[in-house]
Amino acid sequence: MKWQGRRGSRNIEDRRRAGGGKAQVGGLGLLAILAIGYFMGVDVTPLLQGGGGVGSTANSEITEADRQAGEFVSVTLADTEEVWASLFQSQVGEPYNPAVLVLYKGVTQSPCGGASGATGPFYCPGDRKVYLDTSFFTTMSRKLGAGGDFAAAYVVAHEVAHHVQNELGILMQANRVRQQVSQEESNAISVRIELQADCFSGIWAREAQARFGSLERGDIAEAMNAARQIGDDTLQRNAGRVPMPHTFTHGTSDQRERWFTRGLESGDMRVCDTFSARSL
Repeated sequence: MKWQGRRGSRNIEDRRRAGGGKAQVGGLGLLAILAIGYFMGVDVTPLLQGGGGVGSTANSEITEADRQAGEFVSVTLADTEEVWASLFQSQVGEPYNPAVLVLYKGVTQSPCGGASGATGPFYCPGDRKVYLDTSFFTTMSRKLGAGGDFAAAYVVAHEVAHHVQNELGILMQANRVRQQVSQEESNAISVRIELQADCFSGIWAREAQARFGSLERGDIAEAMNAARQIGDDTLQRNAGRVPMPHTFTHGTSDQRERWFTRGLESGDMRVCDTFSARSL
């Protein structure tokens, strides 16, 4: 992905010098905990900070790797802002109000609860901000088998896509319904929310290439692989569990890849209506 030397976003809130504990755990333990946190939407920091060789260390130093990661995220966010501003004008007929992205190291707080490397990146509609500890990119590469710049960009684009849903009124309506139904039905709605965000991410990838020429050979494959590696079924298998569809909250690997592809190939937000789709 070509991103160096390009314009960054002003909508970055950098909390990385605020300190905070950085949870550490290795091997399949990390993978299992990440699976729980990332796909169940809960803060599992206490699990990471408990016994059994798990430690917590404070580290607010900004390394060169942190600096570069911050610049990369800023450029990616700027790309999403330009893309969605244009798409809202042409396909929605309304202005796009961009999200703020919070960079942090270790842990921080949000209106949606605690944020940590254990919860993974997420969008909080309460303050319209995306929360991201860039160490998650390392986890993606080393633990989840989803490395590469464009795989990381896909993660940012996916969380921004939740903001797009919020701007369109989709997220609020879907979450309101989720509060009124059973857990299994709520999970099924969550899957449709996430797959639509994947589809919107595909649209972003298409437009990013058309506008900025930022994609290089293999970038789309990186994004596809990331979508596949963080499917509910794949994560549950890799965590040593038998996949349980009624617990899925983000969709299977095949579904995530398929909906990303739909957005990528069409560029039309209307094809991303997962809520009307009979089959996902």
